[in-house]
Amino acid sequence: MNRTSRKSGFTLVELLVVITIIAILIALLLPAVQAAREAARKMHCSNNIKQLALGCLDHEHHQGFFPTGGWVFWWFGDPDRGFDRRQSGGWIYNVLPYIDQGPLREVGKGMSLASKKNELVIVAQTPLSVLYCPTRRQPALYPNTAGANNVAAFPNGLAARSDYAGNGGTYQGGLYGDNWPSDIGGSDPSFADVPTFNWKNVATYNNVPYNGIFAPVSMVRIADIEDGTSVTYLIGEKYLNPDNYFDGMDAADNNAIYEGYDWDTERWSLNNSVPLQDTPGNGNTIDFGSPHAASLNMGFCDGSVRTISYSIDPAVHASLCHRRDGKPIDTSGF
Repeated sequence: MNRTSRKSGFTLVELLVVITIIAILIALLLPAVQAAREAARKMHCSNNIKQLALGCLDHEHHQGFFPTGGWVFWWFGDPDRGFDRRQSGGWIYNVLPYIDQGPLREVGKGMSLASKKNELVIVAQTPLSVLYCPTRRQPALYPNTAGANNVAAFPNGLAARSDYAGNGGTYQGGLYGDNWPSDIGGSDPSFADVPTFNWKNVATYNNVPYNGIFAPVSMVRIADIEDGTSVTYLIGEKYLNPDNYFDGMDAADNNAIYEGYDWDTERWSLNNSVPLQDTPGNGNTIDFGSPHAASLNMGFCDGSVRTISYSIDPAVHASLCHRRDGKPIDTSGF
């Protein structure tokens, strides 16, 4: 018998059709994959804020008040200055022991000022993943264009960053001028330790009361949150200009995160402003905001974390920043 065989295969047209179908399926699937990844990143960001909020509450439980806002930005945290108004470092520095970073808060403790200034560089150059929103950037060191009195110069000009800020309320004041303790040209914070030092009334600045959770040398207690902890912001995501995520040229992102009260570590609701989505070309040193679409994550003084729409009613947002304005808040307006 004669045997015959016939080879089979795809024609060029059939191959092109298959490739086209695969390309269409990928095009349809890719947005869903990207959306799922962003949802995971936003949840990671929410978990970061949750950890920070619970750390602040743990601080309040042990110290009797929320972490202080520290002095002003030209002062770095000092491990020998406790947790109250004598502490030059801001809320991020002071929450460290309550987010499992106690050893970092102790670096330089008991040393001479000269030695301590060198040791504190280690702190400044220690990024913590809990302080970075994964949608925006990775935990790393970034250019630092501003320094502090009581810490040595940073090698290569790099320092850790934070994508989160504390609630400063509806009044910003006190970043410059007679904000205390001043001693702009000094390097030793012990000038404030003399018995005759004039500790100013930090409940107000230029006769306007601070009404958030963090202010210069603040020591806000749970009892001071008269509107209720479930309707008062504690910390949240801060707005940044995407053009300057990595270069340290944003005025609200150019200091080491363990320094005192500043745009880098506090945000406000001024003149009924609302949170903003990060937008190229738009610089902003005041408002909360994030790289996420539609909404951002905000932590409240009861330890909860909720998503807040960028279209939130400005009056509601201002009331959430104010710890004692006495205004009822419709939570559906979030």
